[in-house]
Amino acid sequence: MAHHAAAVVRADAREGLVAALEHARYEVLPLDGIVDDVLANVPKSVKVTVTASPTRGLEPTLEVAERLAAHGYTVVPHLSARLVRDRAHLDEVLWRLRSARVREVFVIAGDAREPAGEFAGAAELLSAMSDHRFDEVGIAGYPESHHLISDAVTIEAMFAKEPMATYIVSQVCFDADTIAGWVRAVRERGTELPIWIGVAGPVDNRRLLRTSLRIGLGESVRFLRGHAGWLRRLAFRRYYSPEKLLARLAPVFSDPAARIAGIHVYTFNELERTERWRRRRLS
Repeated sequence: MAHHAAAVVRADAREGLVAALEHARYEVLPLDGIVDDVLANVPKSVKVTVTASPTRGLEPTLEVAERLAAHGYTVVPHLSARLVRDRAHLDEVLWRLRSARVREVFVIAGDAREPAGEFAGAAELLSAMSDHRFDEVGIAGYPESHHLISDAVTIEAMFAKEPMATYIVSQVCFDADTIAGWVRAVRERGTELPIWIGVAGPVDNRRLLRTSLRIGLGESVRFLRGHAGWLRRLAFRRYYSPEKLLARLAPVFSDPAARIAGIHVYTFNELERTERWRRRRLS
């Protein structure tokens, strides 16, 4: 009887993980050539999110989002509050997104150390967007400490943002126990928004270095500071793969109380490798 029960649990866990892979989201960096890479490697059934860089501003994000939307992709631009200058700038950004028929946005404070204008955090930007309707609005969650924001502030901010959002995306984390504990803590605090679990896709460490340098030195330093544990792992292998992490997270994906929407894959623009990996896991 115990053996049968364990087999049922394992089957449910596999089904939960398969469902998460089927509905994965891919996060890309708005660098030169990324639109062509998406067209060549990513099926239109996969939602594509586009990051925003504190060194390059919102323009590259908007341009990539507009081009991908024109090709029929469901695209989710990141709106960094600290990159929005004022209400007029916000109105311009939102008008462009509506014109491109973008119906979903991901709102974050952003990593710029000083706000460009009146919006210091995501909650302020979400409040200013209240008259602009989107089908879905995502906010960030932090299983591990944010390198610029204290844990107390991130927890308080989640409560403030929840009424203005429809889902949470967790920042990349490489420890299954930390992720599972954070999901439990979010639910115990009474936050009921669906959660997309953020995982790094299969990425070559040399590609990571090249991507960091292309983003810019300042952002590279912030990235390295915030992901030292991952870089230590990469030092001992040619590339990282999320296989073991997802296997350990399978029970979380299958737990109805966790309300996991799926997997949010940080691709670092390794789209061909990422999609090949996802298809292989599904098969």
